[in-house]
Amino acid sequence: MKFLVDAQLPKVLAVEIQSLGHEAVHTSELPKRNSTPDEDIASFSDLHDMIVVTKDSDFVTSHLLRNTPGKLLLIATGNISNPTLIRIFQKHLPEIEKAFFDCVFVEINSSSMVVHD
Repeated sequence: MKFLVDAQLPKVLAVEIQSLGHEAVHTSELPKRNSTPDEDIASFSDLHDMIVVTKDSDFVTSHLLRNTPGKLLLIATGNISNPTLIRIFQKHLPEIEKAFFDCVFVEINSSSMVVHD
């Protein structure tokens, strides 16, 4: 799987995703870095068949109304430490991997995961 981690999430999440065997890019690695507009992030992820990982509800709106980004992982944890975020992601990764074979929008929070149809 390929992930594009949005600017409001730490780059360490992209590094952790890579260490878990997946491709991952953080927006800080894009040409406009963390100033990359949401539309460009969505276009880049769609072009490269990537899952956008974000806390930004604007991506949810864009996904639901315009089907872009085509694949979305919403992190709905509120403000938490980076180590806590990494633990939550690691805990849910097997479910995330399975879910994205059949769906295009997944949400994780501190204790659970929701697969949206």
